[in-house]
Amino acid sequence: MSTFVHETAKVSKKVRIGENAVILAGVELGEDIEIGHNCVIHKGTRLGAGTVVGDGAVVGKQPNPAKTSSVSYSEPLAPLEVGEGCIIGAGAVLYAGSTVGNNTMVADLASIRENSRIGDFVLIGRGVCVENGVEIGNYTKVQSNAYITAYTVLEDHVFIAPCVTTTNDNFMGRTEERFKYMRGAHVKRGARVGGNAILLPGISIGEEAFVAAGSVVTRDIPPGKLVMGVPAKVVRDVSEEEKLKD
Repeated sequence: MSTFVHETAKVSKKVRIGENAVILAGVELGEDIEIGHNCVIHKGTRLGAGTVVGDGAVVGKQPNPAKTSSVSYSEPLAPLEVGEGCIIGAGAVLYAGSTVGNNTMVADLASIRENSRIGDFVLIGRGVCVENGVEIGNYTKVQSNAYITAYTVLEDHVFIAPCVTTTNDNFMGRTEERFKYMRGAHVKRGARVGGNAILLPGISIGEEAFVAAGSVVTRDIPPGKLVMGVPAKVVRDVSEEEKLKD
């Protein structure tokens, strides 16, 4: 077994690197970082002090879209930037062009695609898929196996329960016209979305709204309302005791 560290990589003090790890050109590792076994840290990636990268993670990978993909890139994207005190789980994959804030966790087998912006103190659960161009605010939690489609916005203090599905294309890949309308949901500050709920393209979930488990959200949800059903309908107000305390 052996570890490869490129001669141009900048490795600070107290960095621990596992067996068979690969640290490529221009990588910057802050102090007191731990890199697990069999990891690949791609060209130019920057990891903040105190960050831990689990075994087998791939960090800073350049995207290589399929020929039939709706996205393409003519030039390499900017290197991935990860803040201080983060945890990147075993088998996680993080792409170039994205940024991850401080004290954020990306759990085992999760992925964060290119050109996404992830805030501070965020939890990305096990097996979560965050697609390209997503914005996630501070203190937001996305639980295991949720699917966050491209061009979704999750503001601060949002809660996304396990197996939630977001969508962004009402045409499901047919017609060129779809590109004019392609966008994910916008889930506003303090809103909560229950397990296995489905959010249709372009839906707005108001501040402090609550989407019950299993709901299919087909229209915008006003602030502070609890909705449920297929399609989801307003049932009542969210109680004051459940709302965020500023």
